[in-house]
Amino acid sequence: MAGASGLIGGALVDSLRDDGVEVTTLVRRPARTAHEAEWLTDTQTLDPAVLDGAEAVVCLNGASIGRFPWTAHYRNTLLWSRIVPTRAIARALRELGDGAPAFVSASAVGYYGSAPGERLDESAPRGETFLADLCGEWEAAASAASDQTRVALLRTAPVVHEDGVLKPLLLLTKLGLSGPIGRGTQAWPWISLVDEIAAIRHVIDTDVEGPVNLSGPTRATANDLGFALAVRMNRPFLVRAPEWGMKLVLGRDATEAILTADMNVVPAVLEASGFAFTHSTVEDAVAAAVPAPA
Repeated sequence: MAGASGLIGGALVDSLRDDGVEVTTLVRRPARTAHEAEWLTDTQTLDPAVLDGAEAVVCLNGASIGRFPWTAHYRNTLLWSRIVPTRAIARALRELGDGAPAFVSASAVGYYGSAPGERLDESAPRGETFLADLCGEWEAAASAASDQTRVALLRTAPVVHEDGVLKPLLLLTKLGLSGPIGRGTQAWPWISLVDEIAAIRHVIDTDVEGPVNLSGPTRATANDLGFALAVRMNRPFLVRAPEWGMKLVLGRDATEAILTADMNVVPAVLEASGFAFTHSTVEDAVAAAVPAPA
């Protein structure tokens, strides 16, 4: 696994190891244990032998899209922090040839861009934003291994967790400063951390390939998420963040690609393959992620 130090990666490693699954993490430093392998350093790229015999290789690398503003330099970081490791794994899998493990590669629902009124299953076209282009390049890098092995592309929604999409909202809500983001009625894709991890494991264990939307099964708006958090914390939900202000502070790209984008993303492939969600509504996901006030 690459990207094991992040929120999703760390939880996935713990889940697998708790069930007795052997996991080797790819680290950008000298390996310290038998369950680590050095890669993408000055002295080590990626030895295909490290991947040989695995059931699957999971790549979750990528700089945070939640860091603002997206300057020209940071947009470059967002792109290459994903493309470089994904290409390295795809290249190693091609070198292994027949019998190479499955490749489960991260992507994001930002692939679709804003599409008001649309139902975005995995067949929906790519959007036209910077983030959509980034996801397209990311998926193309992973798909380079598809002639040798099964490749699954995880189009993940923002994760409802204190260290995920809730992180910037928690302090505002605690201070009583939360409210609609822009219109507030835009559809926001979401998924709980529990379901994110279960869905990735489902993809590893089944024959699912190609793009897979890792998104909750019911539509939610930005207001639904924000209000559910406010109710959970027993705080008001009144202070609107105007779109023009967010663009001024955070930048146009980040605001339009994440905060005000309208994306009704549906997990069609997951549900068709028999996956069952633990948290079926965004309110359930918020309740699971945030402790109730004492």
